[in-house]
Amino acid sequence: MAEAEKPLLIKRYASRRLYNTETSDYVTLEDIARFIRDGREVQIIDLKSGDDLTRQYLLQIVAEHESRGESVLPVDVLTDLVRSYTTSAQSVVPQFLAASFEMLREGQSHMMENMGRMPGPMTNMPGFEALQKQQQAFLKTMMAGWPKGTSGPDVDMGRDDAAGTEDRDELDKIKKQLAELQSKLSKL
Repeated sequence: MAEAEKPLLIKRYASRRLYNTETSDYVTLEDIARFIRDGREVQIIDLKSGDDLTRQYLLQIVAEHESRGESVLPVDVLTDLVRSYTTSAQSVVPQFLAASFEMLREGQSHMMENMGRMPGPMTNMPGFEALQKQQQAFLKTMMAGWPKGTSGPDVDMGRDDAAGTEDRDELDKIKKQLAELQSKLSKL
């Protein structure tokens, strides 16, 4: 594996200081956020236990940005994320989010390619309509094989109809939020 493809290894010492193993210096959360924005994968390991702390630190970076007013995640989305930890939809949410962000990355990539070719002002941004169609197709595919009122493959067939309605409502909220995000993106 080439050096550029390897994740940047950050070690956390007992003092909670973060050490960049490539440059042999200490880094902050903001430095790590900058590495990630620059396209670098990062892995944060506890030096003593060997535990992977990457997820914990990425969540901390997001929380710090949100607390400074750099809101990316609407309260409704955060609320739904919290709910997903306690509902049967938990198995669907991670895959849904991963697929949505992958489509967003692909859409951004296409948009940047098209912007380089665009003459004049950006009145009709190519790529967003295709992104919307991809996301709609993804939702249809994701929901196609599921019986009405279920949340996905890990369905508890003994559930009552109220639980199915709750899951449908939750998915409707997620669809609405996704549509709102698409609308915001298309206005950019």
